[in-house]
Amino acid sequence: MGISIELEVNGASVSEEVEPRLLLAHLLREELGLTGTKIGCDTSQCGSCTILLDGQAVKSCTVLAVQADGSEITTIEGLANGEYHPMQQAFWDNHGLQCGFCTPGMIISCVDLLSTNPQPSEDEIRHGLEGNLCRCTGYHNIVRAVQTAAETMNG
Repeated sequence: MGISIELEVNGASVSEEVEPRLLLAHLLREELGLTGTKIGCDTSQCGSCTILLDGQAVKSCTVLAVQADGSEITTIEGLANGEYHPMQQAFWDNHGLQCGFCTPGMIISCVDLLSTNPQPSEDEIRHGLEGNLCRCTGYHNIVRAVQTAAETMNG
């Protein structure tokens, strides 16, 4: 028997009936078709499933869908509003992605970082990225992308 939940996902109201044990990551990907939210490890280690839940970055593989009832969710698909979000553009311009698997979670985490620290130092950026794993880039270009986005977004 399912439980009815209501969410706002990327600005749209969503009503779903879900099993109590369904993870939010699976709801987003499998039921709502928002495949930008990646599932990399199922153990909350990689950060590929990071979304904004009520404005804060969380790993959606650690949240049951029923726990998100009444919440506002933003996925990578919801960041763009007709054009790239400044963080997405900065990742593109600074070659902050390679295979792209970790990129949605990285970008969401970085957006959250800049919401609380608009002008982070390099050390603060690297600390803010802890919990998001990338096997391709070595993080240098990701850090540069965050610095560029901070300049663009916050002058």
